[in-house]
Amino acid sequence: MNDDILICEAFGAVARLTLNRPRAMNAMNLATLAQLERRLAEIAANDEIRVLVLTGNGPAFCAGADLKEVLAGADLAPGEADFLDRANLVFGQLRGFPKPVIAALNGVTMAGGLELAMCADIVVAAESATIADAHANFGVYPGAGGAAILPRLVPLNMARYLLFTGKSLTAAEMKACGLVCEVHADDALAEATLELARHIAKKSPIALRRMKEVARASADKTGADALLHEQVMLRQHMRTADFHEGLTAFAEKRAPKFTGR
Repeated sequence: MNDDILICEAFGAVARLTLNRPRAMNAMNLATLAQLERRLAEIAANDEIRVLVLTGNGPAFCAGADLKEVLAGADLAPGEADFLDRANLVFGQLRGFPKPVIAALNGVTMAGGLELAMCADIVVAAESATIADAHANFGVYPGAGGAAILPRLVPLNMARYLLFTGKSLTAAEMKACGLVCEVHADDALAEATLELARHIAKKSPIALRRMKEVARASADKTGADALLHEQVMLRQHMRTADFHEGLTAFAEKRAPKFTGR
């Protein structure tokens, strides 16, 4: 299941994708994006996999885009898809992924790497991880969610601080402002992330998918519309086998066995 630049592993109901360009700080290039697109489609279609973990190999989670390929876009013909078009396609695929996604930040996370992490549902990090928007440091403008998504995930003043200064913050500092959910010792991150993923994988996959859909959509809705969306989903969910299994297992004082139906 391995590719040189993207390692794909399965741990029961958990799949892990590891960016594997450590000498390039796992900077994303077109080849990485192509592998991500393919693996995401495969994992989405695999009913045996219920949770996805995304992490990096080496000293970085992801240091952003490979700037050589970004600059090469200037030589493309009008209308021809460039690196940013491809990145936004894949990032959109990840944001809309039908299963829970955990980003495990093992090291440096900046610019496009932060934008990639923000596509996940849950972010965990190693103690030594550093996190930055960093676009301002290079006179570059965010192109995959930095300015658009970051203010939805952290307080507005903190988002502006990260965007305007380009400074790196620690995992603990980013946990304090809400982007990071858990911080672990560097040598414990991988196993702690798998433990979290396995815990989530025991839940009803259809319930998780619907929770994810409503939670994601709620940011663009009024409170009343978000509640209505939730209620419509509940009515649909009440007709599933998982709904009845959960209630039956509770009544029988046993662990439920969810099938995703």
